[in-house]
Amino acid sequence: MEALSLPSLEVQIAGHRDYLMRFARLQLRNETWAEDAVSEAMLAALSKPQSFDNRAQLKTWLVGILKHKILDAFRHHKREAFVLDHTPDDDADPMDEISFESDGHFTQAPADWGNPEQQLSSRQFLEVLDACVTKLPAVQGRLFLMREWLELSSEDICKELALTPTNLYVQLHRARLRLRECLEFNWFARPTAP
Repeated sequence: MEALSLPSLEVQIAGHRDYLMRFARLQLRNETWAEDAVSEAMLAALSKPQSFDNRAQLKTWLVGILKHKILDAFRHHKREAFVLDHTPDDDADPMDEISFESDGHFTQAPADWGNPEQQLSSRQFLEVLDACVTKLPAVQGRLFLMREWLELSSEDICKELALTPTNLYVQLHRARLRLRECLEFNWFARPTAP
């Protein structure tokens, strides 16, 4: 396959800027840091256009670069980047919100998610997932993205943010429960067309 010319690549990279900014804002929760990370990622991509060899989509390649820039921002702003806000919701057990029978079965069965792999390939599903992640509380959203999208190990997250493994587990569990609820309500429980 033929490599993209630099002017063409510049235009295509610029076309992904809004998506990259949303991704960085969601992770860093600071407009200035997000802007810096995206700018650095775009500059890195433009400085080595030969690195993009069309084996992946341009957007995927850019997000990969941005992930590294976000991690650099976490390290650079380590003391400021993460303040664990304590809310009354933090004391609540998320399992209390799920009703179980005395035999341990759900009172109401979870929604049928059909074929999740097929749904994942749907652009609309990814937009709903992105919106659901955006709705997560700041702490849970950041930890979920670090674990699932930046693919950091739990040990690395705990080390970076000075969290206990138990606290991380609880926050990730709550994030997953909220995502499940949001996806069930906004995607899987949607009425089907007749």
